[in-house]
Formats: sequence, structure tokens, C-alpha cells
Amino acid sequence: MTEIKHLTTSQMAQFAARGFLQLDTAIPDALNKQFLDDIGKSSEQPDSIINHYDAIRQSSTIPIVPAGTALRDAYPKGSALAKLLADRFVAGAIDSLVGLDCLFDHHFLHITFPEEMYPDAMRPVRAQNTHQDSTIDPRQAFDVQVFYFPHEVTLAMGGTRFIPGSHFRIVSEASIGRYQNVRGQQHVICPAGTVMFFHMGIWHGGGMNRSDQKRYMFKIRLCPSKRQRRLWDPNASYDKAQRAIFWTGGQQPDPDHLHSILTRPEKWFELDTGRLEYINRIRFWRYLTGDKNFDADYWLTRVENEYTD
Repeated sequence: MTEIKHLTTSQMAQFAARGFLQLDTAIPDALNKQFLDDIGKSSEQPDSIINHYDAIRQSSTIPIVPAGTALRDAYPKGSALAKLLADRFVAGAIDSLVGLDCLFDHHFLHITFPEEMYPDAMRPVRAQNTHQDSTIDPRQAFDVQVFYFPHEVTLAMGGTRFIPGSHFRIVSEASIGRYQNVRGQQHVICPAGTVMFFHMGIWHGGGMNRSDQKRYMFKIRLCPSKRQRRLWDPNASYDKAQRAIFWTGGQQPDPDHLHSILTRPEKWFELDTGRLEYINRIRFWRYLTGDKNFDADYWLTRVENEYTD
């Protein structure tokens, strides 16, 4: 077996700060084709949404997997999904985030249909509401959601909409459904074989498909079965020293410095309350590393240095 490729410390910091990671063209064309064949995409396709989903469910080889199953036991050997999860980059990311001994929560094949198929569905053509999956979940421990795009996703196809850095803004599932356009939001426009890893708390929703093609995305939610401490590299080192802030003599900070990554604002951040997200990120990094004294640009220390006699 090829050695898996774990995430780097920089990639982990990006995930901590922004709540997602993207692996472009991680999956080869042959495997993408096998997956699409496995779900029955190449068979005769009905011209209504309900009938198409029914046909996919009957023809697909996607297994029915009970929640709580060990991921290693979820998919038959040789299946496209088993091969997907065995890819050295995908397996490395999973091991870095939740561990390869993680548990399967659920999976689902999301299909976004072109407008011409909606009249028979008895519902209006629209984008999916912005939401946070599952339920109110205040844990520092986190699940990851693997989004696999087996074919190219164009702008017209209305790729998944998500808001970077929103994963610490804990809400009640679709209570944010009225927020359809948030500054800095992104849409997944990607080549075939792209795999994305989302923190469970990321705000997201399916975009409207304005193309004449169906868009497929397969999602797998994974839960850790152990403490998520330094899973990407137990021996990873990072700069713990504080640096000068605000008055820096005109020198620009290194954008690749760990502290820079953890304190880089998203476009939707307000100047003042956005700083609370820096604190959330620093606390999350402490969780990921087990380093209870870590700080980036003194944001957390300055509100912790309360001394009592």
C-alpha cells in the first residue's frame, strides 16, 4: 500500500482558521468513472426528479451502512468508494483530521437538477437554503464532512455554496436560511475528482443549477473515535514566540506564519467582533495540539492574565 500523505501544519492551520480544505483532482478519471457507473448515472435516465432518484436508488451499488460503523468496514473492497477513501491524499487528510479509526455517521448522494426538470417536482426552482448540518453542536471535538465531486463542476451548475470561517458561529441548522449572500462566500467550481473536507460547522448550501446537466456530489460524514490531538504529525513543531503587533516598523508580517494564518480575517468579519473569531481559532488550535499555552498575537493571553492572591 502506498504511504498516505498527511496534512502539513500549514494545512491544519488553514483548516482551523477557515473550516475547510480542498484537494483538487485528487481522484483519477478512471475512479471517477467507476463511481458514476456504480451509481447508475450512465443508464437510461428518467426526466423527472422523483423518478431519477428512485432509479438511482435501485441501480446504485452505494451500500446501506448503519451509523456508528467503523469507516474501514463501511464500503466493500474494490468499490469506488473504498478506493476513494484509500487514496493516499484522502486517507492522509482523514487520518490528520479524525483518524483512520474514525466512525461512519452517514452518507448521501446529492443531485442538483437543471431547471427543466422542476415542473414535475411540484416545487419552485431555487438554491438550497444556507444551513449548518445536524443540530446545535458546541463541541471542540469535531466531525468532518467529505464532499466528493466525481465530475467537473462549472459555474452554471451551481456548486456548493459555503462561507469560509463560519464554522465557529454555532446556529440551529436552518435558522440561517434567510442568509443567501454573505460577503466572501464561495461556490465550488472545480475539476473532476475534487475532494473537499469541511468542519461540521461550516455554513453551506447547494447552489441553483442553471446548466442543462445534473450535478452530482457525494457526502460522507465522519466522527472521531479518539482525542484529536496532533493527528497530522505528532512531532510537528511550530513557532510559539510572540511577535510585534500593530507597530511593526513598516514591516509586513509573513503571510505563511502560523500566527498570520490564524489571524487572517474573512471578508464577512467586522473589524471588532471579527476578532472574536481569532480567539475561537486559537482555542481550537490549542485543542488540536494539546498546547494549553499557545497564543497567536496575544489575543487569548491578554484576556486570560487575571491574577488572584
